[in-house]
Order: sequence, then C-alpha cells, then structure tokens
Amino acid sequence: MPRYDFRCRTCGATFELSRPMAESAAPATCPSGHDDTVKLLSTVAVGGSAQAPAPGPNAGGGGGGCCGGGCCS
Repeated sequence: MPRYDFRCRTCGATFELSRPMAESAAPATCPSGHDDTVKLLSTVAVGGSAQAPAPGPNAGGGGGGCCGGGCCS
C-alpha cells in the first residue's frame, strides 16, 4: 500500500499514512488531532544501475535523439 506524507498546518508536525491510491486525496488528521493538514509531494527513488550512458543526439545511428532511433526513421 502506498505511503503519503502530510504536514499539519496547526502544529507543524509531519507524518506518514499508508492508504490505498483511491484514497490518496482524502483528508488526514495529524497525530495530535488537528484537521488542518496538507499532503506533501514526495520524491520517488528508483533503484537499478545503468549499463552504458544513453547516446546523445549526435551519437550517430540516424535516431536524431529519439528513444533508440526507431521512432524517427
């Protein structure tokens, strides 16, 4: 289940809630009981490693900078 970060405008506390995506915009109450909260934008970390750098627009191959060159042929 996704986690969403919130901040209470009354006391300034930040807290996290796990809830279904369908309820992501639902109001949240802070742990101190205040109702004036705002959902924070979160950054998402994506794991993995690159095998080789992506070719630039002048790397050749006739792609013109597209994703692999096949879309601009």
